[in-house]
Amino acid sequence: MAGGLRWELLGSVRAWRGEVEIDLGAPQQRAILGVLLLREGAVTSQDQLISAIWGEEPPSAAAGMIRSYVSRLRRVLEDGSTAVVIESVAGGYVLPVTAGALDLVDFQRGIRAAHDARRIGDHEVEAAELRTALALWKGTPLAGVPGAYVDNERARLIELRFAAIEDLAAADLRSGRHAEAAPSLASIVIEQPLRERPRELLMLALYRSGRKADALALFQETQRLLADELGLDPGPELREMQRRILASDPSLATPRRDGPGRDGPGTAGSRHAGAVTIETARSLPPDLPEFVGRSGEVRRLAGMLEASDTQVPVVGVAGLPGIGKTTLAIHLGHRLAGEFPDGQFFIDLGASGDPLVALLRAAGIEAPPESSGERAALWRSLTIGRRSLVVLDNARDVDQVRPLLPGAGGAAVVITAQRRLFGLSHARWTKLEPFSEPEARVLLERMLGTARIEAEPGEARRLYELTAGLPQVVHAVGARLASRPDWSLAAAVRRLGVRGHDPEWGFEECGMIEGRYESTVRDLPRNQARALRLLAVPHAADFSLAAATAVLDLAPYKTESLLESLADLHLVETAGERYSFHNPIREYARARASLEEGEAACHAALVRLTRFYAATLRNALLATAPGLVPEALEAPEGPGQAGGGTGPETGLEFDGAGTARAWMRDERENLRETAAQAAEISDAPARWLTDMIGRAGLGDPRRSPVR
Repeated sequence: MAGGLRWELLGSVRAWRGEVEIDLGAPQQRAILGVLLLREGAVTSQDQLISAIWGEEPPSAAAGMIRSYVSRLRRVLEDGSTAVVIESVAGGYVLPVTAGALDLVDFQRGIRAAHDARRIGDHEVEAAELRTALALWKGTPLAGVPGAYVDNERARLIELRFAAIEDLAAADLRSGRHAEAAPSLASIVIEQPLRERPRELLMLALYRSGRKADALALFQETQRLLADELGLDPGPELREMQRRILASDPSLATPRRDGPGRDGPGTAGSRHAGAVTIETARSLPPDLPEFVGRSGEVRRLAGMLEASDTQVPVVGVAGLPGIGKTTLAIHLGHRLAGEFPDGQFFIDLGASGDPLVALLRAAGIEAPPESSGERAALWRSLTIGRRSLVVLDNARDVDQVRPLLPGAGGAAVVITAQRRLFGLSHARWTKLEPFSEPEARVLLERMLGTARIEAEPGEARRLYELTAGLPQVVHAVGARLASRPDWSLAAAVRRLGVRGHDPEWGFEECGMIEGRYESTVRDLPRNQARALRLLAVPHAADFSLAAATAVLDLAPYKTESLLESLADLHLVETAGERYSFHNPIREYARARASLEEGEAACHAALVRLTRFYAATLRNALLATAPGLVPEALEAPEGPGQAGGGTGPETGLEFDGAGTARAWMRDERENLRETAAQAAEISDAPARWLTDMIGRAGLGDPRRSPVR
């Protein structure tokens, strides 16, 4: 170009002829020159210049003003030379730019050269090109130039500069010059506090400078800042760097400077290069060969475990001991193994030891950090972006589970617990129910053979009733029968039938199931354990809140609280306003009641229930057929009620014949069972209840309740 003109945009818009700076005049003239230079030799129409300078509301004389500004620029730039600096072309203007004449073009050329050097691994040349390119900057680009177009371009150029500084720091780190990288990175962190890459690189520079604590403190500061300003967590690269620093990853060590094309370990340019190799864990126990049923649950849970980039899918499986929670979780893990190729982790949270240590060791970390907080952070970092399935078995509470949740981006979690854990807002829970009779039959057929089951269909049905469809109990009975091919199903039914009265009934596998109940009851508060045992004493199939209040000799609100706490643990089941036991749990709790509470307490509980039923039935008769109730009928002496409210002596009151009849229909079988059981231990209340049952016509199955 004539006279050797040079231009600068990476700072104020300036022009030079040789060593002499040219006065460019008013801001609008500088703006027009800046726009023409940004176009780098492309034609810029008059309308484009008007829009760039004034936006959507230009003055009415804008076209004339553009021509005037261009004319003035030409005069100061050409300075009497015959060479045309700003050319008029097809209703627009062009300012040709030759090589080495515009700092922006030189900066972009240097960035391209640095990228070319990085591709071949020559980080020394990469760093040199970036330093030369960044040296061209003199401040805020296009400083003092107005207009929306220039504002957008200014933001774009600033972003290019920050990216170049980050690239230079990364190149220095690859070359072992962490001391040179740290100051520029620290400046960006101050100037652009929400940018994550310079923080990641600065963490590495600090770590290599022997400042591990400062590097981790920087991560914590970043975590707080992003949460406060944006409501976000640090991105995966930052979390990966924290994880590697926590693990003292050997690949983060300062690389050897072996010349072009040779990277030492822990290069910062490849975000995941040199990371700790995570072993593909396969710690799931073997799947049960005889697994049957649960097809609906498996399908539903598998759908809930679909990967998410922003959240870790968590499903919970709840239910009472022996219902098959662990078996289902293990089966689900094996079924979905192909969906989680980065590993399947299994941890029994009921076992001793630190589960985080076990998880980290399963992932290949031989020496986990000493701090529990660091272990949890390392575990999350290890699992970020990895398609891993984590099965947390026998969870007790949310505080136990929360540190074990993996990082987002592919991992999923299955929790098994006796009751739903509240506090994991995004967890989705499924309550396991007992096997249906067909499912239990299929399990027994697989273990014993179809012919053996078909030979005694009635006894097979009775086995289902006695085991209440609890899969582990069914499996235990089936295992014992499989080991005794000469036994009939009738023999098993007979042994199960006397089990509640004979602790030495002989099924040691079911004794193992009892052990699970025992460990559960052992962890209950004393009042809950007492309630469980005493409520199992009556032979009634189910019971109401009022009946339970009589058995426990408590105020109704205390009884309801205990029942609901037991229902949360699935030790009792609820159906409407009534409660019941699964048969194996009832038999276990009843057997423990005489041992733990004593025979006297068990008898007293049954007497209270008998007297409550007798008094309530008398009230029901008074409401429906008062002529059937003799005028002189004294309640037998017996234990009272400590908690107040409705007690054994008074029973429930009825507001009409309809509610009285409904109560008699609901309680008919329970009344008869209780009278028969009470007759064995306490004659007087049993006689009174039996008399009331007879007067109401409830004792003869051919007669309906009083109408």
